[in-house]
Amino acid sequence: MNRKLVKSAVALLVIGLTSATNNNVLGQLRDSLNAKCYTEGAYTLCIENNASDFNPITEKRLKETFFKTYPRLAKEFNPQTAKTVIFRIDTAYDGVAAAARNVVVFNPGWFKSNPEDIDVVTHEGMHIVQNYGRSVGPWWLTEGIADYVREVYGVNNAAAKWSLHSPRPNEKYDNGYRITGRFLLWIEKHVKKGFVKTLDAALRDHTYTADIWEQQTGKTIEALWEAYVNNPKIPQ
Repeated sequence: MNRKLVKSAVALLVIGLTSATNNNVLGQLRDSLNAKCYTEGAYTLCIENNASDFNPITEKRLKETFFKTYPRLAKEFNPQTAKTVIFRIDTAYDGVAAAARNVVVFNPGWFKSNPEDIDVVTHEGMHIVQNYGRSVGPWWLTEGIADYVREVYGVNNAAAKWSLHSPRPNEKYDNGYRITGRFLLWIEKHVKKGFVKTLDAALRDHTYTADIWEQQTGKTIEALWEAYVNNPKIPQ
C-alpha cells in the first residue's frame, strides 16, 4: 500500500477516537502519518506537515485555534463529532483548505500570504462537526453555516480582515459562504435565536426540507431574504 493509501486508511480508522483510546493506537497513528499529536481533554489533534519552510509559529496558532474552537463547536452543535482530527499541511494542495471526514488539508502557501487567516481552522472544523454525510440539504447552506460559525466563534477574524458584509445587488441567500452566513446571523438576531442549530441538526439527521424556514420562522426563505435586504443591520 503506498503512502497516500496508508494515510487514507488511517484517517478512516481514527474517526471517533476518544481520549480513552489506547496509547498504542495513537502511537501507530502518529507513526503512520509522520505527525505530531496533541491531546487536550477529550480531543486529539494530529498535525502532519510536509512543508519544510512552514512557519512553526503559524503551525502553533493552528493548533491553538483548534483547541479553542473545536471543543466549543462540538458541545454546541454535535457532541458525537470525531474526537481525533488530522491537520495535513500539504504542498501538493493548491486550494486554501478542505475538510473530509476528520481530516483537514491546508495549503501552506496560503498562510505565507495570509498569516492571520487562522480562523480557516474554525470554518473547516465546523465542517467536521457538521458531518452531514449524504445530506439532502443544499451546499450553500452547509458553507453558510460554516461561515456563520466562523463569525460567531472565530478568534482572529479582525486581524485577518475577514468579515461578513451586508447584502449587495444581485446577491442571493443561496450564494453560500459569507453571503449566506450573514443572512443566518441576521435571522438569529432578528427572527429566531437558535435557528442555525435547528438547521444544522436537520441537515445531519437528513430531515431538512425547504419548508423548515417557514415552519421555524413563520416566513418563507424568500420573504426572509426580502426583509433582510430591506433592513440588513445586525445589532452588536
